[in-house]
Amino acid sequence: MAKNNFKLQDSNNDPGFGYLFPGQGSQIVGMGVQLYEMSAAARTVFHEVDMALGRPLTEVVFNGPEEALRDTVNAQPAIMAVSLAAARAMEEQLGLENMPSPSYMAGHSLGEFTALAMAEVLDVPVAVKLVQERSRLMQDVCEQQPGGMAALFGIDLHTVGEVVRETGTYISNVNTSEQVVISGDVIAIAHAIDLAYARGARRAVPLKVSGAFHSALMEPAKKGLMEAVEKLEFHDPKVPIIGNCTGEPLTVADDVKREVIGQISSCVQWKNSIDYMLRSGISQFIEIGPGKVLASMVKRIDRGASSVSIGAVSYTHLTLPTNREV
Repeated sequence: MAKNNFKLQDSNNDPGFGYLFPGQGSQIVGMGVQLYEMSAAARTVFHEVDMALGRPLTEVVFNGPEEALRDTVNAQPAIMAVSLAAARAMEEQLGLENMPSPSYMAGHSLGEFTALAMAEVLDVPVAVKLVQERSRLMQDVCEQQPGGMAALFGIDLHTVGEVVRETGTYISNVNTSEQVVISGDVIAIAHAIDLAYARGARRAVPLKVSGAFHSALMEPAKKGLMEAVEKLEFHDPKVPIIGNCTGEPLTVADDVKREVIGQISSCVQWKNSIDYMLRSGISQFIEIGPGKVLASMVKRIDRGASSVSIGAVSYTHLTLPTNREV
C-alpha cells in the first residue's frame, strides 16, 4: 500500500483524543482555498485527488458554481479532499512531535471514508476513487427515485419512530438526543415534517440533498458498492474507527468492509459513536474538515466534553486549543 504521509503516533500514548470527519452537507464553495495557498502539504492532497479522479475537482471546490458542488458526485470527494488537506496542513504546521495522537476516529456518513484514509485502511487515491464510485451509485438512485431528508429538533427518538412509521419514512441519522434526521420520498418527508410539528418538534429543517440517504431507498446502490469494495485490499486500521452502523470500534479490515457497505442504506448512529468514545476516556474531540457541525454536536451530547474544529475555510484555524473550548 502506498504511504499516506499521515504520521499517526501510537494511540496508546495519548488516550484523550478523538478525530472526527464531517459528511455531505458541510461543503461550501471556496472551502480549502487558503489551505491550498498557504500549505504545501495541503496542495499535495488536492493534486493527488485530482490525479486519482482524472478531473479537476479542485476547480469546482474553489470556484463553484454552488449547484455543481452540491451534486453528490462532486460534494463527497470534495469534502474528503478538504478534510485530508486540513489534516496534512495541521501536521505540517504543528510538527509530528506536537501532532495530537487519536485513540479513535469517526466520520459522519461520508466522513467514515476519510477515516479510512487517515487510519491507513486505504491509501488516498484508492479511498477517493471509492468515494467517487459510492457517490455515482447514490446519484444514480437519486435520479431514478428522487428523495429528501429533514432534520428534526427538540423531539425524542421514540416520537420520531412513531412519525416515520406513520409516514413511511426512515430514521437516517441519530445525531443527538434531540436531533434526528429522517429520509424518504419527497411527499412523505413533507407529511413527516407536518406530523413532527404536531407531535411537538421544536424545528424541522428540510436538507439540501437530492436523495433519501441512509435509508432502505439506497439499497439499489449497495450491490455496486459491494462489488467496488470487494475489488480492493483493505488493511486493518492503524487507529480504531467507530462504525456508523453500530457505534462500536472497527479494528480489522473485514469488519471495516462490512461497515462501509452497510452504512449506505443504514442509520448513522452518531450519538452512540460519541457516547462510546466518551465512555472510553476520550476527553477532547478534533473535527477535521469543513464546517463545525460535529464539534457542535459533541457539546450537545456532553457539555463537559472539549471539541474544536480544524477548519477548511481559514488557514488560521489550524491551531489547537490548550484549554477546553468549543
